[in-house]
Amino acid sequence: MKINANLLKVGNVLKHEEKLLQVLNTSIIKPGKGGAYIQVEMRDLKSGSKINERWRTSDTIEKVAIDEITVTYLFSDNNLITVMNNESFDQLTIDKSLIGKKNELLEDGMKLNLELVDNEIISLKFPKNIKVEIKSADAVVKGQTASSSSFKNALTTKNIKILVPQHIKDGDKIIINSDNLEYVEKAKD
Repeated sequence: MKINANLLKVGNVLKHEEKLLQVLNTSIIKPGKGGAYIQVEMRDLKSGSKINERWRTSDTIEKVAIDEITVTYLFSDNNLITVMNNESFDQLTIDKSLIGKKNELLEDGMKLNLELVDNEIISLKFPKNIKVEIKSADAVVKGQTASSSSFKNALTTKNIKILVPQHIKDGDKIIINSDNLEYVEKAKD
């Protein structure tokens, strides 16, 4: 499907120069002289390399349709992750390199979303917020105020290093953002 370059959004997958590219960042630039153009940072889905491209806002680009299926995480074995399609109950194996450092977040029975282009897996999306338990947290420094900018180091039971507010202690359950692995809030349970 062809779309105008100025309608590109982060996450779109494009077919450009026979490559599948995922949009990472866009910025529209309006110079004082001449027409506006869009600067697009993309990642090649096959090689992982980053590409920057510049188009006039009126140019048309080939956007690829993405299919999304919900899967359930079953187990990991060496460099592979096994998931089950929630509709057909088929088991699929995925290379761990597709999720990178987020491998530590996987839990038995976790619901994930697989994104496919032409029946080829391009990404595995985690739920937005994930509950984790704090294994150890630094001690509170005496005299340090409990302001919103005051954070300390902590380690989760999944071995993820994270910055948490001063009131979080060992054994607390917290919610973290699965995209950037940052603290969101203390779990309410």
